[in-house]
Amino acid sequence: MNTIYFDHAATTRVLPEAAQAAVEVMTESYGNPSSLYHLGTQAAKRVAQDRALVAQALGCKADEVYFTSCGTEGDNWAISLAVHLGRHKGKHIITTAVEHAAVLEPCKALELQGYEVTYLHPDATGHIPIEALEEALRPDTVLVSMMLVNNETGILQPVAEAARLLKRKKSAALLHTDAVQGFLKVPFTPKGLGVDLLTISGHKIGAMKGSGALYIRSGLRALPLLRGGGQEKGLRSGTEATPQIAALAAAAQLGRQGLEEHIAYLTSLKAYALETFQRVVPALTVVSAGEAPHICAISLPGYPSQVVVRYLSDKGFCLSSGSACHRGKASHVYAAMNLSKAVRDGMLRVSFGPSNTREEVDRLAQALLAATQELVSVGH
Repeated sequence: MNTIYFDHAATTRVLPEAAQAAVEVMTESYGNPSSLYHLGTQAAKRVAQDRALVAQALGCKADEVYFTSCGTEGDNWAISLAVHLGRHKGKHIITTAVEHAAVLEPCKALELQGYEVTYLHPDATGHIPIEALEEALRPDTVLVSMMLVNNETGILQPVAEAARLLKRKKSAALLHTDAVQGFLKVPFTPKGLGVDLLTISGHKIGAMKGSGALYIRSGLRALPLLRGGGQEKGLRSGTEATPQIAALAAAAQLGRQGLEEHIAYLTSLKAYALETFQRVVPALTVVSAGEAPHICAISLPGYPSQVVVRYLSDKGFCLSSGSACHRGKASHVYAAMNLSKAVRDGMLRVSFGPSNTREEVDRLAQALLAATQELVSVGH
């Protein structure tokens, strides 16, 4: 049975060029970058080159890029850094109710330490109204964290508008964005967005799991995440994960070179998919067409998403439950959008990659139709 993969927002297949870069570093340039002999200096030079490539893809300076192990690490580091820098200014944080857990959980932990967190709720379309941020902003606000692209809906949030608002209000708050789903999916630069901190992850763009980066704007006195041997300018000590870094750089460079073509293809494919789903599957509801080119959210009301995902898996399809169920709890994103219970329970996220085709979309549409015919609806 051939696997048809529609879960690129969860992770991606490692690109051959990224895998080759990792193998090369593991088997040839395998020295410790801190060592003084030629294998070490060769490895250090490679890390510097790879950092420059990632910075080029991000549109920032190389010395603003700090390598991490994943998006979660980057988000946690950004939040701890921001509250540390603002510790004498206040203990108020603003984020959104639709962030990834990598932002929400650190914020919840800070609440236990005496911080006050305001969670901005989206409107019915999933967007955060900029007016809500303006109303929540206070003199003691030290951090605003707003994701660029929502991982469940594909909605773009008003990060650049938030930056302009903070500047207009002369707020001392730092602005962080989780750009894990936006990097090399929508055009942006950190400076263009106006952010102080920005998180990316390698395995969303065809690099290896265990790779990522945090953009820290020049001029910020960054808080070390890990103390030790002084790697990453003393901010994240520990021997550099050179294979993962090499793969991240290779994937980033490939993504940068083909960005316009990549976006155009995914935009066209998703539009075709949404039209096809609605035409072929009468029971289907489009909850979010998504503004990012690679994510949309649909629902089969009355058909529990966990059951549908397993049914589709048996047919060879990989896609996620939009409800992101964990121990029976529904997705916080869809709960925040105030969708009906039947729609929430039937949520599915379809996320596309360059390997997907219209033929695969047609086959998925037929499988979704078959699910509504073969599975028992719980009613709604």
